[in-house]
Amino acid sequence: MSKPAISNAIRTLRFLNGEMTQKQLAELIGVTRQTVMAIESNKYSPTLEVAFKIAEVFELPLDQVFSYHPESDTNS
Repeated sequence: MSKPAISNAIRTLRFLNGEMTQKQLAELIGVTRQTVMAIESNKYSPTLEVAFKIAEVFELPLDQVFSYHPESDTNS
């Protein structure tokens, strides 16, 4: 099983911002708690709009919230 191409620091950022809940973040960005949970656990990649909204909540540039790791399968 390959690693997701996009990872994020949402869980850490929520903790560092007053232990914000997934529900609180969801309300701030206009999605459901389940969506935040799926994004946070790398089961779902957010739309670009949602990614920017998340970064805006934490007052960080997008690349400090999300990281892109293209697959480099050199072992095949």
